[in-house]
Amino acid sequence: MAAQHDSYHPRDTIANTGSTTLKTTLVGTMIAAMQNTLRKQNVGAMGVFTRSGGVIALFAGVGASYQFTLDASANLRQQDDTYNDAIAGFAAGAAVGVARRSIPFMLGAGACFSTAMAANRYTNGLTGYAVEEDDEDEVARKENMRKQRRRPLHETLEQLGEGRGVYGPGYEERRRERLLETYGVDVKEAQEQFKAKNVDPTASL
Repeated sequence: MAAQHDSYHPRDTIANTGSTTLKTTLVGTMIAAMQNTLRKQNVGAMGVFTRSGGVIALFAGVGASYQFTLDASANLRQQDDTYNDAIAGFAAGAAVGVARRSIPFMLGAGACFSTAMAANRYTNGLTGYAVEEDDEDEVARKENMRKQRRRPLHETLEQLGEGRGVYGPGYEERRRERLLETYGVDVKEAQEQFKAKNVDPTASL
């Protein structure tokens, strides 16, 4: 199922294609190097490019075809959905068929790649299908989660106690009573006396 988006953000086709091509080229080079080491003949280090260069070119071409077609189709259609992956998958499969120089193989590989990439996008890969939400629904969902997980103030005070920016109703009065009971000092009265003796209104006890 193609996911519809109210707002589409254009993609940088050139940058994404270059990045993907570089990654797939590196993967192709690694596979070519492994093939080179498994050869019975001693072809040397340059055999990676002289004997197995076609593998590198194949991976580079498939990666470039897929990423360029994916971003180009998304920008042209102004949508980011499963159809873009299907189109890009067909282009990547066709690139594999070009290496075989066979039109039937090109069409067959394109259909297989297209089905595989569309299914991967539709099911959201290994994580499973997830319904995409717009920004407003996401904000509302997170706000509801905060409300559900928010602890009552009395429970927080029981576990942490008062202080460090967490104070319950009537904290100043309870603090005054504790100080008066422990030290015999009435904080409110001491503050009033201090203010009476100091002319500067900004001074504090």
